[in-house]
Amino acid sequence: MNQIPMTLKGAESLREELNELKTVKRPRIIASIAEAREHGDLKENAEYHAAREEQGFCEGRIQEIEAKLSNAQVIDITSMPKTGRVIFGSTVTILNVDTDEEFTYRIVGDDEADFKKNLISVNSPMARGLVGKSADDVAIVKTPGGDVEYEVLKVEYL
Repeated sequence: MNQIPMTLKGAESLREELNELKTVKRPRIIASIAEAREHGDLKENAEYHAAREEQGFCEGRIQEIEAKLSNAQVIDITSMPKTGRVIFGSTVTILNVDTDEEFTYRIVGDDEADFKKNLISVNSPMARGLVGKSADDVAIVKTPGGDVEYEVLKVEYL
């Protein structure tokens, strides 16, 4: 399977979720199933079926996280050479040339991407247009509405 690029923070976040699922949620679900079994007939026991369904989701998520972590290529941006170029994990401030709007984004892995938190996937059109650029470069990003020009104002390695 291919390596999945992931920031140090993203990998730590997945490890925390995995720990929470294994040490808190899984035991709680097992206790719920045991309690529901005590109520008798399992065919008509809605609590039992709900707990089993929740267990399935929990176990599926545990497997998904373990697979992602086993294939993760964790990249620590703070240990990378600071070349001034936009790379995976860097934070970039850009200016829309047409509208004079300023945006700041951090380029992260697919699982970490959250546009509301200004975290964009390395595979997004915006990130693909920005990677390799330096301050004062102009990046042309292909969007469904046409090409948009952005000027790179600042590149940070936080």
